Amino acid sequence: MEESSNKSHHEPWNKDKLVGQKAPFKLKEIWAIRVRLQVEHRVRELAMFDLGLDSKLRACDLVKLKVRDICHGDRVAARAIIMQQKTARPVQFEITPPTQEAVSAWIKEANLRSEDFLFPSRIHDSPHLGTRQYARIVDNWVREIGLDPAAYGTHSMRRTKASLIYRRTKNLRAVQLLLGHAKIESTVRYLGIEVDDALEMAEDTEA
Repeated sequence: MEESSNKSHHEPWNKDKLVGQKAPFKLKEIWAIRVRLQVEHRVRELAMFDLGLDSKLRACDLVKLKVRDICHGDRVAARAIIMQQKTARPVQFEITPPTQEAVSAWIKEANLRSEDFLFPSRIHDSPHLGTRQYARIVDNWVREIGLDPAAYGTHSMRRTKASLIYRRTKNLRAVQLLLGHAKIESTVRYLGIEVDDALEMAEDTEA
């Protein structure tokens, strides 16, 4: 009896769970986080939050950005192209004026040079912010506005703008390009929509 009882306590942690499927932020949640960071003058975090949303980059790519990747001279560019670590495919994204302003303020405050990592680590033996550190920062944002950290994560940052664009345009191909996905099925999973509906919409869009 005891043995069977022990077995029942050793089920996989991800049984019956959608692993990695984190909710995107809604507009009101974006503003709740952004306003808090602005009011509290958390310059580094505001730059990280705004750029994370605009770029739609995976955590592993966001933390490795260098100043020169998003700047032309001493100005933050309106557009950037980054080679993705996971897929080795380039992805292009717009950097909105508010994000340009937030990132510029951070670069100035941190006195960063062109060759520096945009988000240096505060841990001595790491040159840039780690993905776990970034995940903890995102969790903190989520908690501060009263959301459940279990439902959100760094993938929420990547999915947010894609979800907003999809809801507004219903253009799957555009979102696929923005996310740098090789297959549209990956985009469908990210958006959490039904595969058949999504593929039908994509065909309608192409027509």
